[in-house]
Amino acid sequence: MAYTVEMFERAQQIIDERRRENEARSQRRREAFEKAEPEYTRCKSEMIASVSEVIKAIELSPEKARELIETQRRRNLQAQETIRSLLKKHGLPADHLETRYTCAKCGDTGVLDGRLCACQIEVLKGLAFAEAGKKSPLRFCRFDDFRLDYYDTAYVEEFRCSPRERMETILSFCRDYAAGFDTDSPSILMYGETGLGKTHLSLAIAGEVIGKGYHVLYNSAQNIFNELQRERFGRSGTDGQYEAMLLECDLLVIDDLGAEFSTQFTNAALYNIVNTRINQSLPTIISTNLDLKELEERYTRRISSRLIGEYAALFFFGSDVRQLKRDE
Repeated sequence: MAYTVEMFERAQQIIDERRRENEARSQRRREAFEKAEPEYTRCKSEMIASVSEVIKAIELSPEKARELIETQRRRNLQAQETIRSLLKKHGLPADHLETRYTCAKCGDTGVLDGRLCACQIEVLKGLAFAEAGKKSPLRFCRFDDFRLDYYDTAYVEEFRCSPRERMETILSFCRDYAAGFDTDSPSILMYGETGLGKTHLSLAIAGEVIGKGYHVLYNSAQNIFNELQRERFGRSGTDGQYEAMLLECDLLVIDDLGAEFSTQFTNAALYNIVNTRINQSLPTIISTNLDLKELEERYTRRISSRLIGEYAALFFFGSDVRQLKRDE
């Protein structure tokens, strides 16, 4: 994934701030422990003195140097053991006085073995998704705001349940999906007439998944394809970054599939998104007002077969809830 210079600079600032905060916390812990346990100060002095003595070994004969180094090593170890005993006496963990870095691998430097550490890459991804989110009409909905009383309780013979019973099942499924989400979760196809809550529930899932720390990208199908076209023909200046995020994010939510102007480009782009994410076992949520037959007619068989065969299908039916709300 491509990142701007500004993103690299901001990521390094975040990593540096983490290091400063973690080191400041550890310093405060050491100062507090020193006040509570004066013996800790003596042990620290012993350890510093032992290191100073070892430096003198440079001027000694090899035999005397080895003897001095061994003596100071035992002195240092004894001081360390005393500190561990003091910590235990105060009910504190053995690493209480150590600096607890957010990333233990790189020590919050952002660099590991001369390359970007995974922690800094994760920060960069977060910045990139935040930037992409500015282009999305993302307004979080909540499960608690989803009202089942808008759905009719009359039994529908064709579907062997009432609209409300169906929505109770779908709402429960979506809650469980969000609560147990990970990158191995299945993809979801929400389909049915307009105004039945597909967008609300997909956004409710997105909101909870983001709250868990996952990278989520949401947008309408039309906006996604427009942005991909701008990127493909060099009008966005993002050098493939948006497409990379679509393919790599932990959860992709495509709203209102089928409302876009269908072209050879949009079909190819949709196939690439759907197929790549299936191959990478990354979940996608797609909502559409098209039924399964219309999906097969509108898109190539390569696309429709994957949507119908690989996604968990949630069928919405009933009266337009948005219309009912407007009539209140």
